[in-house]
Amino acid sequence: MFDGPYAFSAVEQTGIGLVAPFDFALDRELWRWLPGHVSLHTTRLPYLPEPVTVQLAEALGDPHGVRRATRDVLVPEPRVVAYSCTSGSFVDGAAGEAALVAGMLDAGAAAAVTTSGALVSALELLGVRKLALITPYVDEVTERLHAYLAEFGVTVTASIGLGLLGDIWKMSYSDVLGAVAGIDTTGADAVFVSCTNVPTYDLIAPLERHLSVPVLTANQVTMWAALRLAGVEVSGVGQRLFDDVGVNEAPTAA
Repeated sequence: MFDGPYAFSAVEQTGIGLVAPFDFALDRELWRWLPGHVSLHTTRLPYLPEPVTVQLAEALGDPHGVRRATRDVLVPEPRVVAYSCTSGSFVDGAAGEAALVAGMLDAGAAAAVTTSGALVSALELLGVRKLALITPYVDEVTERLHAYLAEFGVTVTASIGLGLLGDIWKMSYSDVLGAVAGIDTTGADAVFVSCTNVPTYDLIAPLERHLSVPVLTANQVTMWAALRLAGVEVSGVGQRLFDDVGVNEAPTAA
């Protein structure tokens, strides 16, 4: 009935629920990984007037708070709920990350993933055991990420922490490139840029060509894992995580 410019897609709309920290500012970047038939349903955790320290990460990673927030995004029936905070999902180690996933599932999510859990899945599927790491955090927070990765047999070959206590979302592409330029990637199987408030989308492909290793970022792995769990096919992204691993293999249980 409708042809030309009035033709409509018959693809069913798919929802992804997102639980984000109160200061998350990169919603638009997340949408760039999503096909047109996928919608993002976002809620934020309550505001906390604290600097970005271990204490704030622990507060953001409280499973009870994440469980409550998960319920807020379930009305439109998303296929998966993602907790989009790197530090909040690694600060209490592998057990803490597992508790967050369990809390989201207990709240009623059909499937659940965290940023740090998504990172581990990506590293495993890419065969990464040695990782160069860039974070915006103070040293104490960055050290928690080192410890989390070590639980999964991943060695950090080099690490840069920018020591930011707030306003991480104000980082520019130039700031990210400057940090990458300052890290020695010799011997690393991949590079990871931590924090979902660090913009990276347009940098990933050119950095992969320059460094000749996969470049993973917090928002990238979160959307990749959420799409896999939602059973959504994606192609032509131009990033090695999507092109070499893809989102279409049967994912492991959340």
